[in-house]
Amino acid sequence: MTWSSAVAPLRNRNFAWYFASRFVNTLGNMMASIALAFAVLDLTDSPSALGQVLAAHTIPMIALLLYGGVIADRFPRTLVLQVSNVASAASQGAIAVLVLSGHAEIWMLVVLSVVHGAVSGVSFPAMASVLPQLVARGELQPANALVSLTRNGMMVLGPTIGALLVVTVGSGWALAVDAATWLVSALLLLPVTIPPKEPGGAAPDTISELREGWSFFWATPWLWTVVVGFGVLNAIHTGAWFTLGPAVADDTIGRQGWGYVLSAEAAGLLLTTVVLLRVRLERPLLLGMLGIAMIAPPMLLLGVSPHLVGLVTAAFLGGAGTEVFGMGWNLAMQENIEDRLLSRAYSYDALGSFVAMPIGQLAYGPLAAAFGFRPVLVASAVAYVAVVGLVLCSRSVRDLPRAPATPTEPVTSATP
Repeated sequence: MTWSSAVAPLRNRNFAWYFASRFVNTLGNMMASIALAFAVLDLTDSPSALGQVLAAHTIPMIALLLYGGVIADRFPRTLVLQVSNVASAASQGAIAVLVLSGHAEIWMLVVLSVVHGAVSGVSFPAMASVLPQLVARGELQPANALVSLTRNGMMVLGPTIGALLVVTVGSGWALAVDAATWLVSALLLLPVTIPPKEPGGAAPDTISELREGWSFFWATPWLWTVVVGFGVLNAIHTGAWFTLGPAVADDTIGRQGWGYVLSAEAAGLLLTTVVLLRVRLERPLLLGMLGIAMIAPPMLLLGVSPHLVGLVTAAFLGGAGTEVFGMGWNLAMQENIEDRLLSRAYSYDALGSFVAMPIGQLAYGPLAAAFGFRPVLVASAVAYVAVVGLVLCSRSVRDLPRAPATPTEPVTSATP
């Protein structure tokens, strides 16, 4: 793959505007994640309270994922994204105002996180499945890599900038920037035009569409095997890294140090994305699962030896492995599932992968209080590797190949 072919999707007008939208929105989100964590800790100094706020976002998101998949397979995906971006701007803006004014209370952040989570649940399948409508099949890997490049590049800068804002002017300003980026992101999607859906016969029925999506999901072994595995993996990662991580960092490497760790993780993601712009990823799920196992060492170090240099190094390698999995998973989905089912497949994927995340968010604070941070984090790292090994026991996961790299016709779109 040459550099010219690696950036070819940017010559596509639709993809270029979508790429700009994701760029702006991702920068705000990366700052907001660390700002919200420390805003909650400033109010309560409690990892359990942070877990409650994170779970308040995750639970409604999970509850609405399947409905979001039906919506995204039924309506224009860019329209779904625009509406959800505006709603997210409103909810995040309200959180920012409360934090900046000094009137924020945990229950308020929980309520607004519920709203934001519900919007995220409806929009996630559309965001995950829109790329095949924007670029040709042969450009899916570079298109995915370019989107990842944007996300990962902002992940390098976002946490550090967010941490700097937290320690200088307060977490509210980072949250306010995030709210503004949701609005800008919606505006940047306006020029994107995708082919209209072909008219069907009878009016679509939500239950029938959900049943069709489930039938496909359950009949595809590599799909449900990885999803079931990630139901456990995400619960462990969310609880150990995102709930206990900021609390451990507060007492050891400091808030700015935690920002460096998250930025190092993003640097690993970014460097791997650049590599994947040139290198074709064969056996996407085998390599992806081996890559995601690199999440375990940072969790182990966080419990055993939370020193800045070691955590930065381990987080960098964890980020690299995460990007290999992310690319492999998107290619497996986008190359092996037809477009009319893709959003629903992504919604079942997200439901199964995310369903146990609130358990991790809510349980890890009490677990750490009962058994101590170190034993919980060490056990989490061991369990994480064990689950990855179980997923790789499936031959359908290990042997899934890439689709043949044959030339394809460019995606056509309506002219404005």
